[in-house]
Amino acid sequence: MLFAQEARRRGSRVVAVALKGVTDVPALEAAADEVRGFALGQVTGPLDFLKGAGVKRVVMAGKVQHVSLFGGVIPDFRAVKILAGLKDRRTDTILSAIADEFKKEGLEVLSSATYLSHLIAAAGPLSKRRPSAAEEADAALGWKAAKALAGLDVGQSVVVQGKAVVAVEAMEGTDATVRRAAELVRSNGDAPKLVVVKVAKPRQDFRFDLPVVGLETLAVLKEAGATALALEAGKTLIFDREAFARGADAQDLAVWAISGEDV
Repeated sequence: MLFAQEARRRGSRVVAVALKGVTDVPALEAAADEVRGFALGQVTGPLDFLKGAGVKRVVMAGKVQHVSLFGGVIPDFRAVKILAGLKDRRTDTILSAIADEFKKEGLEVLSSATYLSHLIAAAGPLSKRRPSAAEEADAALGWKAAKALAGLDVGQSVVVQGKAVVAVEAMEGTDATVRRAAELVRSNGDAPKLVVVKVAKPRQDFRFDLPVVGLETLAVLKEAGATALALEAGKTLIFDREAFARGADAQDLAVWAISGEDV
């Protein structure tokens, strides 16, 4: 939605492929010039639609749960061929193959941050409250663990408390990982004081799967008892940025963006 709105504001014509059961179609129709819905797993139909509309440049935007691989996907013949040729079914492997398929048809896949660079977190504090020394130490530990995890294209988030890694992200996504961490801490009779770290992959492909946080993230962090959120500077998108900062301050959450040099 943010991409479509900003692209049109800058004078671009926006043609959108909506995924049935995933995309908010009515909202997107208000933000784009043309929208066509397809089932998740269809490749030929969307490509033909985009080419027929004269599209030359494509941006992948929005979220599809990786776990949908185990249900809800109706692959067409082209998608079956793509999946059959994959060395594995990690996020980067799948999306790289899709991007290559688009390229064969003359469609260039651009960075997911196209038109959204103003939402990328710069290094430094993003909330009024600064992290404590203990929170910074937990974030440093989480950074190293998250970078190792992201390097294997498994997940991009790690939850730490008291110098111990409590939970790491896989297919379930960041929100589920944070909730699981809170449950683990509470099951041991302790109160959650979680530090959440979210990073990009060491060789992040900016065409897809950029780390993203937003207002929904804040709600989950509050529910889980998180006290701090550390993001990777220059590689994380913050949706509804001003409202995000206000929300973080309202729940006394320390949010800051760091780089490898900081750690």
